[in-house]
Amino acid sequence: MATLLYNGHIINEGKEFQGSILIDNQYITEIFQGEVPSALLQNAEVIDCTGKLIIPGVIDDQVHFREPGLTHKATMATESRAALAGGVTTFMDMPNVAPQTTTIENLEQKLAIASETAFANYAFYFGATNTNIDQIRALDTKLACGLKVFMGSSTGNMLVDDETTLKQIFSESKIPVAVHCEDEATIKANLALYQQKYGDEIPFYCHPKVRSNEACYKSTKKAIDLAQQCDTQLHVLHLSTAEEMDLFSSDELRNKRITAEVCVHHLWFTDENYNEKGALIKCNPAIKTERDRTALRQALVDGKIDIIATDHAPHTLDEKLRPYTKSASGMPLVQHSLLVMLELYKQGVVSLPLIVQKMCHNPAELFGIQQRGYIRKNYFADIVIIDESQKTTVSKDSILYKCGWSPLEGTTFSSMVEKTFLNGTCVYDNGIVSDIRKAQQITFSH
Repeated sequence: MATLLYNGHIINEGKEFQGSILIDNQYITEIFQGEVPSALLQNAEVIDCTGKLIIPGVIDDQVHFREPGLTHKATMATESRAALAGGVTTFMDMPNVAPQTTTIENLEQKLAIASETAFANYAFYFGATNTNIDQIRALDTKLACGLKVFMGSSTGNMLVDDETTLKQIFSESKIPVAVHCEDEATIKANLALYQQKYGDEIPFYCHPKVRSNEACYKSTKKAIDLAQQCDTQLHVLHLSTAEEMDLFSSDELRNKRITAEVCVHHLWFTDENYNEKGALIKCNPAIKTERDRTALRQALVDGKIDIIATDHAPHTLDEKLRPYTKSASGMPLVQHSLLVMLELYKQGVVSLPLIVQKMCHNPAELFGIQQRGYIRKNYFADIVIIDESQKTTVSKDSILYKCGWSPLEGTTFSSMVEKTFLNGTCVYDNGIVSDIRKAQQITFSH
């Protein structure tokens, strides 16, 4: 039987309107503005969305679901269920797992795991190293969303610091090059200064001084200069500083070869929060000042930043709650990223169409995802229903991450993700994630 999402407030392609959406056999088959044929009301399963928001499913272009090899922190199953609870219907997972996704064989292994265990639509980045250019050349471009290059410290051998190799990668990659930009030499020098003063017990509020604005800007500028030389499609991940915003264009996405992403934690927290949150908000790049947050928010509105993501990076509490130099960097956010952005909408920081553009439309456009990211006829029915009148409090018993904690614990948001549809099926409904797996592998038209 077809499903009719009836009389909701639809946010899509820069417009807001009252309408209804007919879903049948995975797809959106009709979109109605105003009246719906009476026969449909009799013959479809009708879900009354009066007073609710309806948006496309969120596409998170940067997560770390930790599988294979780091499954004490998270698994594709646990984190993709949390994603669905947050309205995220598609995730793009990073390659710094064990073994690293730096060979085609390892990419195929991850795809096989996801095909059996993921609850949301899935895609994976291929990882660059100083020595795997032959694997990059041989990669089937339909199977990877992008090529991840760590131009700052990383796990294993994934720091790409050889200049010749970097130029080769930027020149030859047939898929978008996604970069983590922090200058390693600057960070090492800063860390040495703070260790001299504090030893291993560096206060967490010093984190943005160790992983400084200078370290970010220097590396981002280097990546952009190289991309311009090589005509690379470059995507700069998790930007965190006011200075970096001067490096990006506010042109329309379709006209850009160099694009930018911001993560929800850099839009939500500032360095003032280290006093309360400490290790829980330690991440790379670091959360920085109010000035930086204000600049990021403005760049989002101005069009310099193209995508909002999470960099969802769970660790166990034991791994987090250690002295500074031994505390793991990263935090879990995929269950609450949409709620954060809806709160910023209610605070007047962003509009609803902008949220949908940066979290749904633009990831689909930038990575060449077919038939997703929009509410359009004949597109896959990845859809989220939001109740703006119901509050959501982040509490231990509602957190679905395997690690069991969130830096947002205790926060009450003034909206609620009510239902999530994945490929035409309601897979999340009022706090319950379905055990039915409807996930599909995402392929790309780079």
